[in-house]
Amino acid sequence: MEIEHHGQPELQSTATTAAAAATEPTKPLNVKRLLLLLLHVILLLIGGTGSPLILRVYFLHGGNRKWFTSFLQTAGFPFLLPPLLFFFLRSPRRHFFLMSPFLLLSCIFIGLLTGIDNLFYSYGLSYLPVSTSSLLLSTQLGFTAVFAFFIVKQKFTASLINAVMLLTFGAVVLGVHANGDRPEGESQAKYYIGFLMTIAAAVLCGLVLPLVELMYAKSKMKISYSLVMEIQIVIGLTATAFCAVGMAINKDFQAISRESHLYGLGETKYYMVIVFTTITTQCLFLGLVGTINYSSALLGGILFAICLPISEVFAVFFFREKFDGEKGVAVALSLWGTASYFYGEYNAYRQSKAVAMKATLPVSV
Repeated sequence: MEIEHHGQPELQSTATTAAAAATEPTKPLNVKRLLLLLLHVILLLIGGTGSPLILRVYFLHGGNRKWFTSFLQTAGFPFLLPPLLFFFLRSPRRHFFLMSPFLLLSCIFIGLLTGIDNLFYSYGLSYLPVSTSSLLLSTQLGFTAVFAFFIVKQKFTASLINAVMLLTFGAVVLGVHANGDRPEGESQAKYYIGFLMTIAAAVLCGLVLPLVELMYAKSKMKISYSLVMEIQIVIGLTATAFCAVGMAINKDFQAISRESHLYGLGETKYYMVIVFTTITTQCLFLGLVGTINYSSALLGGILFAICLPISEVFAVFFFREKFDGEKGVAVALSLWGTASYFYGEYNAYRQSKAVAMKATLPVSV
């Protein structure tokens, strides 16, 4: 009798706990959150597709300042100040900035890593065709998955492992083919420097994304949209300041005026390239930071990986870059890996939804 008496409440309590756990996600999927996620996904896709193309235009027509282009990639952070001021004026809070000391220090550290990553990326894009650098940079998804496993305890699934392997094989195919698409007039040494620098940029990018997710998790603060913009401002300011120091040492500030006069497309278009570089890269970084907040570092990485094959296609049409069999195989592997990841995520979502529905069903005794 005693077993009967305690068994039923225990069963009901277990069911209630399971239902509560299933219906209380850490990142609730409400309409507002989905719309904000969609906004950041669009920004990420625009920035991720457009920024490598515009940066390549800079280098193709006489631009040669790596520290300057690194600076430009995060110099657009002041664009976020007006909307941040708008949110402040509409809210009842007294303080303009919501950021805690932990978040501030974390953002400064991530900003320094971002500045270094920008420099590696600028070196790579200055020596490699967009189609090659984009394919190499797509390996960041694999590095993101590995770092996410160790940093934020991201679970490995069969589809994720498959995606990582396919993207890695794509990079290996390009590595075997390396030097075959070297731009005319460029030395072999510079080509390989660009190759290695782009891989280094992919590694750092793969590290930064899980670190941002970890920062959100450890902050113990409600991450509002205005706080996301504050985070991006501090990261952008730190990375820009880091690159500004490099520009000063390399005397890039004095060289900008001279470079604009000698630019192949003319001085006006030189400054247009600079402005659009700043805008598109700011879209990319804001999109990444927002996507990580409203979803995960892995989704940010996979969306960034999707941008790269699109950039390759545009590069072939606009810059007349070679697109041979090896690149075709690499693109196919990249798309296959991306599709594999999304298929796995879709299945995981369906399973979690089924478990949640089952947990909320009444328990019959």
